[in-house]
Amino acid sequence: MQQSFDVAGPVELEIRLASGEITIDPSLDGRVEVELTAHDDESQRLVDEATIELRESHGGPQVVVDVPHKRGLKFEFSGMFGRQGITCRVRCPQGSSVSAKTKSADLRALGVLGGLHVQTASGDIEADRVTGSVNVKSASGDLSVREAGDGVSVQSASGDVDIEVVRGPININSASGDVRIGEAYDNVNVNTVSGDQDHGAVMRGSVSAHSVSGDVSIGVRRGSKVFLDCNTLSGDTHSDLELSGDVPAGDGPLVEIRTKTVSGDIRITRAPAPSESTQGVYA
Repeated sequence: MQQSFDVAGPVELEIRLASGEITIDPSLDGRVEVELTAHDDESQRLVDEATIELRESHGGPQVVVDVPHKRGLKFEFSGMFGRQGITCRVRCPQGSSVSAKTKSADLRALGVLGGLHVQTASGDIEADRVTGSVNVKSASGDLSVREAGDGVSVQSASGDVDIEVVRGPININSASGDVRIGEAYDNVNVNTVSGDQDHGAVMRGSVSAHSVSGDVSIGVRRGSKVFLDCNTLSGDTHSDLELSGDVPAGDGPLVEIRTKTVSGDIRITRAPAPSESTQGVYA
C-alpha cells in the first residue's frame, strides 16, 4: 500500500504499528510518502485494512498511519522461516515530528526530526538528530539517539539507553537497563536499579545519579567547577579530581553532582574539553 500527500513544511506523523519495522526519512520537501509492505499473508490482511490519511492538528498537517493488530496469539519467525510482519517506510520534510505506538516494531529515523515520542513494549528505537524533545516509554526496547536538542524523558524496564549529546534536561528511570550519556549540557536525573550509568561529560546544573547495584561513572567537563556529594553503602568511591572544602574559584559553570548507590561503585573523572565516598566537597 502506498499513499502520498502534498504538504507545506514539517508535519506531525502519528504511527501505530504492532510488529515489524518503521523507517522515517525526513529528507523530502513538500511531500509525505508512506509505504506499507507486508511480509506474510496475515500481515497483508492488516495492510489492506490500514488507514493512511492527512488531517489537520493544532493548526498544522498531521499524517496518520494506523495498522490494526493481529487477531489471536501468533509467533513471528525470521531467518530460515522467512521475514514476517510489516515494514512502514515514511519520507517527509525535515523537522517533522514522530509519535509512534508499537509492541515489537523497531523504529529507525534518519536525518533531522522535530520531536520523537514513542511507546513500545520491546521495539528498539534509533534516531539521528532530534531538535525538539524525546519521550520514550519502553519495557525492553533499546534507545539510541545521536543528538537531542531539547529535553529527554525515558521510562524503561530493561532496555538500554545510549544518547551521544543532550542539550536539554534529562530524566531517565530504568530498572536493569544500562544508561550512557555522552555529553549533557543541562540538568541530569537518572535512576537505575541494576543498570550501570556512564555520564561521559557533564557541563553545568545539577546531576542526580542514583542506583542500587549498578555502577556510576561521571566525567566533569574541563573548565567546569564541581560540587560533589557521593554516597555508597558497600561499593567503592573514587575521584580523579582534587578535592577541597572551599568553593572553587574561577568563572566556569558550576555543576552539582549528587550520586548514591547501595552496592555499586562510583567514579568521578575529568572529561576532556570538546573535541579533545566524598560528601559535601568541592573540586
